[in-house]
Amino acid sequence: AMAVWIQAQQLQGEALRQMQALYGQHFPIEVRHYLSQWIESQAWDSIDLDNPQENVKATQLLEGLIQELQKKADHQVGEDGFLLKIKLGHYATQLQVKCAPLQNTYDRCPMELVRCIRHILYHEQRLVREANNSPSPAGSLVDAMSQKHLQINQTFEELRLITQDSENELKKLQQTQEYFIIQYQENMRLQAQFSQLSQLGPQERLSRETTLQQKKASLEAWLHREAQTLQQYRVDLAEKHQKTLQLLRKQQTTILDDELIQWKRRQQLAGNGGPPEGTLDVLQSWWVWNWGWEGVLSPGTALSPGMVLSSTPPRCEKLAEIIWQNRQQIRRAEHLCQQLPISGPVEEMLSELNDTITDIISALVTSTFIIEKQPPQVLKTQTKFAATVRLLVGGKLNVHMNPPQVKATIISEQQAKALLKNESTRNESSGEILNNCCVMEYHQATGTLSAHFRNMSLKRIKRSDRRGAESVTEEKFTILFESQFSVGGNELVFQVKTLSLPVVVIVHGSQDNNATATVLWDNAFAEPGRVPFAVPDKVQWPQLCEALNMKFKAEVQSSRGLTKENLVFLAQKLFNSTSTHLEDYSSTTVSWSQFNRENLPGRNYTFWQWFDGVMEVLKKHLKPHWNDGAILGFVNKQQAHDLLINKPDGTFLLRFSDSEIGGITIAWKFDSSERMFWNLMPFTTRDFSIRSLADRLGDLNYLIYVFPDRPKDEVFSKYYTPVLCESTPAKAVDGYVKPQIKQVVPEFVSASGDSAPGGATYMDQAPSPAVCSQPHYNMYAQNPDAVLDPEGDFDLDDTMDVARHVEELLRRPMDSQWIPHAQS
Repeated sequence: AMAVWIQAQQLQGEALRQMQALYGQHFPIEVRHYLSQWIESQAWDSIDLDNPQENVKATQLLEGLIQELQKKADHQVGEDGFLLKIKLGHYATQLQVKCAPLQNTYDRCPMELVRCIRHILYHEQRLVREANNSPSPAGSLVDAMSQKHLQINQTFEELRLITQDSENELKKLQQTQEYFIIQYQENMRLQAQFSQLSQLGPQERLSRETTLQQKKASLEAWLHREAQTLQQYRVDLAEKHQKTLQLLRKQQTTILDDELIQWKRRQQLAGNGGPPEGTLDVLQSWWVWNWGWEGVLSPGTALSPGMVLSSTPPRCEKLAEIIWQNRQQIRRAEHLCQQLPISGPVEEMLSELNDTITDIISALVTSTFIIEKQPPQVLKTQTKFAATVRLLVGGKLNVHMNPPQVKATIISEQQAKALLKNESTRNESSGEILNNCCVMEYHQATGTLSAHFRNMSLKRIKRSDRRGAESVTEEKFTILFESQFSVGGNELVFQVKTLSLPVVVIVHGSQDNNATATVLWDNAFAEPGRVPFAVPDKVQWPQLCEALNMKFKAEVQSSRGLTKENLVFLAQKLFNSTSTHLEDYSSTTVSWSQFNRENLPGRNYTFWQWFDGVMEVLKKHLKPHWNDGAILGFVNKQQAHDLLINKPDGTFLLRFSDSEIGGITIAWKFDSSERMFWNLMPFTTRDFSIRSLADRLGDLNYLIYVFPDRPKDEVFSKYYTPVLCESTPAKAVDGYVKPQIKQVVPEFVSASGDSAPGGATYMDQAPSPAVCSQPHYNMYAQNPDAVLDPEGDFDLDDTMDVARHVEELLRRPMDSQWIPHAQS
């Protein structure tokens, strides 16, 4: 194929203009021209920009580019080559200065070079293709994000040039005005000389008078003309500033509204286990390749390895810098007008510009005051919690010169509504937070201004009167962070406020699962720009599936999410339906009541409580088995029997119990006179803290294959607790002998006649496969739900939960469908 660059040079009109617009300070067109073959032969597309590990590849490409540039520069000869030699050499050095490998620091620079070149090549290919009217090739690099990045960078470049231009015009205006004032003084001197003529004799007075008259007349004519020129300069400058501010507003909207709102949405989804929201440094640091560092680093800033942020011209900060430069220019223009008043439209224009730029700064400061680390969304009283707030433009606007204090207050949904409508009466709160004031600190190395609340604690909460069926775990609060910033040495003072994501306040661990449901629904289905904290009452089932899957993977910490079959099972459970096609549920809606207010038919728990129980038992005890695919889980009893019917005896599967929250049961096939299918009474977290699932399965030697046909030991043996070999019987320590716990199912043993030769009782079944190892260091599984927490503090909640659990067990009638299991 003909090189893209050769074809790009043949573009005409608008296409040519678009192609030229791809280049600028971020990537000079000369580099593209002289290294076209090398650039087009590199594998830019093979680098995954989101993977920091790929930085090595990107660095190699960057080094290659520098070498090629240097080589090209060294080969230039003759008169024409001299200038090019200097220029290419300059670009090569600029690249080296900026991207010297920073030891032990993840330097974004090489990745940004890759992003930039990929973007340019993609758009060149598109322009060439459109010019030739050929269809788009499959797999060509479509990178909407990089297109947006380039658009923002181009606007920054335009703003930089226009601001530089205004600076030059302002200097010209100042010089012209100063010269005008000198000439005006000269005119005053002539005027004074006139008044002294009366002291001279008539002859001398007449000749002097004529000369003075001529001088004064020509000077006054010049002053008159020059005053008009000055006025025109002032109007031109004000009009240029109007244009700049228009462009600034547009750029600010793109960065603050699009980028920041997207970041906040990602932060909200991260609360449900979505991918991390991405670093704010990218927002604070708006990367632009600047081939000269002038105007990029603040005076006296050295390029040191630790300054990944300071050495990259920042995004919101870059915006702040240009806004502030324009504000200073407008102030200087005002000062010049006050120094030499000339009547005309300029004063009014400048007053309007001043209002506009103050508005722009106000929007920038209030929008970039954000919560970097949200407080926990399920907030337990009397429990320590943390949060971090940050002002993205704090460094650039020198806010830290007068360190602001931030205050945190908890307010109700109603109070948040009133606050946003500006109806709020001062100092309203719905509770008391300890350690709720914090001074913002400036971190020189990263240029960030932030306040870390490390030891907040909610001492008490004041609940509102609840409506109808609403329970306390459905009531939403928010933490209001407020502060006052002075910008530019107290010239401007801004009151700023920001609200956290909604929080549900609980006083007891048993409320946690219902509170989590409220938070999950809010994070998943909140619409941007909503009134606090409105959420739809009904959502589409596929939307809920997405939220459940995200939460499931995050809670269980597994990449193995919910399959299509799992989702069908959940839909059948939720809608009490028998349809086995996921498509049948695609337009079904789920209400909040169905999700976590009304109990499932014939059960004493809601859909969410059941699902949360499953996640809890998997997270605490069964994560590796879920990841191994050893737990089928989401099948009901009938489906389990259908799956096992044609399998050999001893085939078993593990499924989540329908009747017991967080229960998991073993279903197996063994054809006996009594029955063919056996279902073991469900195990729960409590059982697994006594003996693990793998050991329990190891104890039952008649369970042979994990469904469909994997030998049990192949799947589970690596999780068996090592036991001592028979040859080294356990020695008594201090006169004590060690007991051993083993899983047995007496009813099955007697029904299947599966007793060992010699008439041994069921207590003598084969132990878990013996593993010779050091003495029995973990015979007793650690109990993760111990009444004592790791610090050794007595936890009332947990003991209450245990007590309730025991009480429920005692009350529950023995379910005849299960075979009881025992531990011997």
